[in-house]
Amino acid sequence: MTDTALGDVRGREGFYHYRQYSAVELAQSRTFEDVWHLMFYGELPDAARRAAFTAQTAALRRLPEALRAALPGIARASGPSGPLAGLRTALSLLGASAGFRPLYDIDTERRRADALAACAAVPTLLTALHRLGEGLEPVEPRDDLPYAANYLYMLSGTEPEPERARAIERYLISTVDHGFNASTFTARVITSTGADLAACLVGAVGALSGPLHGGAPSRALDTLDAIGTPDRIDAWIRERVRAGERIMGFGHPVYRTEDPRSRMLRGVARSFGGPLVDFAVQVEAQVEAILAELKPGRELHTNVEFYAGVVMELCGLPRAMFTPTFAAARVVGWSANILEQAEDSKIIRPAARYVGPPPPQPVPTV
Repeated sequence: MTDTALGDVRGREGFYHYRQYSAVELAQSRTFEDVWHLMFYGELPDAARRAAFTAQTAALRRLPEALRAALPGIARASGPSGPLAGLRTALSLLGASAGFRPLYDIDTERRRADALAACAAVPTLLTALHRLGEGLEPVEPRDDLPYAANYLYMLSGTEPEPERARAIERYLISTVDHGFNASTFTARVITSTGADLAACLVGAVGALSGPLHGGAPSRALDTLDAIGTPDRIDAWIRERVRAGERIMGFGHPVYRTEDPRSRMLRGVARSFGGPLVDFAVQVEAQVEAILAELKPGRELHTNVEFYAGVVMELCGLPRAMFTPTFAAARVVGWSANILEQAEDSKIIRPAARYVGPPPPQPVPTV
């Protein structure tokens, strides 16, 4: 147990917040750069500060030449594991080429400078690794586009339509932080050792890569594909629930009511409309009814991954980039937690309860 000023998740209420503001309200009314500023500096910027911060972070998007030269090899080595696996190596090289020093040895201002540089570079790294993996040349970032629009531009090479850029921005804002989840806690544990910022982020990416954490948006969409048509929903879901299989996109370890992120993203999806959205809404309603019948007493609703997959599909993101896009948002939350943890010089060392054979026992002779 520790204290944090960054936010919290109130699972029984279906509410979470960044500092003193509702995360969902921020996603509805503010920019990604506003929320980034809030997480790093503790306050939302006014118009002048927003412009200055947006320009400052946009200028950090370009990669050191040594790192740029290494990306084709990283993409080849990553193979089918994709950009998220490549990001671990790329972040290590970024830290080395940018001269990141152990957090224990530097002051607050330098820590924040390193964190800003890393957060600005992650979308460039992810999109470049994806394009290289597809046999395409990376697209250079543009300083005149905000974070989300620039991310989509670097991914496709085409400036995105405003409604799609805004939809992705709202998704990115909604996933910046979410309490001491597995990847955030991993980042804080590594931070407590005094390691450099790149090392902390590499550990967080490793935790995020697991399918039970950040790997579910594409799997939730795969579920919709596997069901196929409305008449197959009931039989398909019942068969898997009775077999004890997990239905990707449903249930959450903290929320005991509807996930507020899912509710918000459902609204974003409905603003686009179309067959995929209609089918997703049908599946959601029937799955929740079947789960209520077969697992009475348990509140199981869609989590963020279900409609996140739908929104990203509607905005043209390839499924291989769903979890990397999650990382492009969460890197800001990880970094804010790293900066907060670095102010505490104590190492995190959780206690364990031994449950093996009772010691001491005689050591057998041969």
